[in-house]
Amino acid sequence: MALKEDLGTGDLSGSFFGNEECEWYIEAQAEGIVCGIALAASLFQDDASLSILATDGDLVQNKTKVLAGRGKVGSVLARERTALNFVMHLSGVATLTSQFVREIQGTGAHVTDTRKTLPGLRALQKYGVRCGGGKNHRMGLYDAVMLKDNHIRAAGGILPALERIRQTIGHLVKVEVECETLDMVQEAVEGGSDVVMLDNMPLDQMAEAVEQFGNRVVLEASGGISLSCAREIALTGVHLLSVGALTHSAPALAFHLELQ
Repeated sequence: MALKEDLGTGDLSGSFFGNEECEWYIEAQAEGIVCGIALAASLFQDDASLSILATDGDLVQNKTKVLAGRGKVGSVLARERTALNFVMHLSGVATLTSQFVREIQGTGAHVTDTRKTLPGLRALQKYGVRCGGGKNHRMGLYDAVMLKDNHIRAAGGILPALERIRQTIGHLVKVEVECETLDMVQEAVEGGSDVVMLDNMPLDQMAEAVEQFGNRVVLEASGGISLSCAREIALTGVHLLSVGALTHSAPALAFHLELQ
């Protein structure tokens, strides 16, 4: 679909090439974690030769070659931007994730993503998070329950929401409740929540929630978590830090394709 979006009825810029062949390579232009190599390789699978020079999750430096091949000039250039778009974006996701993972190393906490993803690219972005050393939250609305503020408000409170949801889901489905205060956390724990999200909660309250309930439920910190505050949050003892920026705001990692 991505290639079709770019090609349309054909590449006008490369329309004057015949059967000329070229050797080419894709290389990194900055340090980071590479991701999307196999996806890019699939776009060049018709090339006479193709060499995969890096594995998703590898640390690359400036000028590290990650993919190379030999093919028809017109075909290579028509696929260049689509391949680079995927590699640059997914490597950006993996690289930002790795920075968060490194920032909280040794605290016992884990970094996880959210559903704040680009439409149609969620599976790939969440794969990028894993390549960067992070963990995946739920994939969508279908594989876990999260009772957020609007669910709770519409149901008339945390306990009514928990009672009603337990009547509609299977016994293997996990339930998470979003909480903004310690009283809400206590209500969620007593109501049988498996995971409690500490939403934009001050550090001292997070630490208190860990002390009171950390051995009873999984505690997930969420809300505006950046690299500058991640370690401080992790040191409160929470089990997870969910970071929307991993997928909705990751800067692309620079790569380019060059003909030889």
